[in-house]
Amino acid sequence: MVRTTLDRSLFATSLRFLLPRGESMKRLLACVLVAFSTTALAATNPLTVPSKLEPKWQQKTREVFKQAIEIPSVHNRGEMPRMAKVLGDQFRAAGIPEADIHVMPYEALPGDKTVALIVRWRSPHPTKKPMLILGHMDVVEAKREDWKNDPFVFREEGGYFLGRGASDMKNGDVATTMAAVKLMSEGFKPNRDIIFFYSGDEETRGIGATLGASEWRNLTEAEFGLNADGGCGAYDKNFRPIGCGISTAEKTFQTYFLATHNPGGHSSRPRPDNAIYELADALKALQNHRFTPMLNDTSRGYFQERAKQEGDSPLGQAIRRWLANPNDGAAADEIEANPLEVGLTRTRCVATMLEGGHADNALPQMAKATVNCRIMPGVDPKDVQSEIQQFVGPKVEVVPDPNYIGQSTPPSPLRPDVLKAVTDAIQKIHGPAMRVYPLMSTGASDGSFFRAKGIPVYDVDGSWGISPDDERAHGLDERIPVRAMYDDVVHWETIIRELAGR
Repeated sequence: MVRTTLDRSLFATSLRFLLPRGESMKRLLACVLVAFSTTALAATNPLTVPSKLEPKWQQKTREVFKQAIEIPSVHNRGEMPRMAKVLGDQFRAAGIPEADIHVMPYEALPGDKTVALIVRWRSPHPTKKPMLILGHMDVVEAKREDWKNDPFVFREEGGYFLGRGASDMKNGDVATTMAAVKLMSEGFKPNRDIIFFYSGDEETRGIGATLGASEWRNLTEAEFGLNADGGCGAYDKNFRPIGCGISTAEKTFQTYFLATHNPGGHSSRPRPDNAIYELADALKALQNHRFTPMLNDTSRGYFQERAKQEGDSPLGQAIRRWLANPNDGAAADEIEANPLEVGLTRTRCVATMLEGGHADNALPQMAKATVNCRIMPGVDPKDVQSEIQQFVGPKVEVVPDPNYIGQSTPPSPLRPDVLKAVTDAIQKIHGPAMRVYPLMSTGASDGSFFRAKGIPVYDVDGSWGISPDDERAHGLDERIPVRAMYDDVVHWETIIRELAGR
């Protein structure tokens, strides 16, 4: 999942639509004790502020994080069992019995034998339903020749930990694990079972999450889930805190293949029809097409506050026009022209790969494009396929990727207890200036598969960076501030205490 930490809204207005019926804003604000300043100027460099995590736990966290980074848990490398063992061994050493540590083998991409890890920390006297904590152990490929240093050799440099998976998302795997281990070492007894689910193919097919939410449901059944793959805080380049986002909704991920076919022939005798030209026309139609703009509760609350932030700027005016008339496509276009708002007003599809032809002296018999769509919640991917087929015309075949069929998922209603726990956690680390706000993720994660099966999920990880400099997931020199890695353990420790404490 591509993680972003852009500041997108203020807290209070964004939450108004999430209040339970009859609940007052004043009461909820008092409950979560949120206070923030919007006028703060440059702040202290957070990289230089010591973490609140005790030094001995910093050392333990560093050791496990190093082990995790140096396992190249990329699809088809067969390394996922090693990664599962690193995490599982921490739980074993902390006292979780072997019967509650499950390494679940499965096949992701064809031929990719991988595993998921499911660990259950049992409450001695449960008074609440279980809580699920989600993560994934796999990372995207990182080629040695592309990196200045080996991406699978852990490094500490300039206040950062570097390596593939440093921010997506071995940091979250290690932070959630070490927070639990730390609490166990201190004798903490949860009042609910806590289930840790780490999949092995989130970056490819999501089969692990699919199984976790269905066939393995006896091991993962929970009242709600907290996802370490996304969410939370950031600082701008002047080191001002710019907020912590709790993702309560995700767009649906779906890839389609657009293909044209032709009898072909000799290139010296061009035909009036040509597979490449027909595909090019279809892709141009895709580029110019605008899906119907849509608002849901999450995005409406977000844009209401963005309009206030923007005032009478052109963007602010466009937002207000769109809120007044959600069918105003021109206003939605103006909004999405802003790089902070891309993908938030409607379904978006984009061509990502091309192939075609078979010889430089032969007319193409086939041309094919890969088109990736991020579909608004509540929209069926089949309807998007039909819409694409309509505007590209009958000469172009449009089919979904058979290896991954997206499923629309509803937004998760924000729970006041989750909101309070996250707010307390981030303000314990960053102070009251770090605001909390809900958002709709334009990316995708394992959380969507559990939402689809009735378990609400919230992206609430506590790692942070300097935006946009540290937003390097899937890219070169992926990194996380050293302090942020340690802070994330404190963040999860606080959340677990609040949501599973007596």
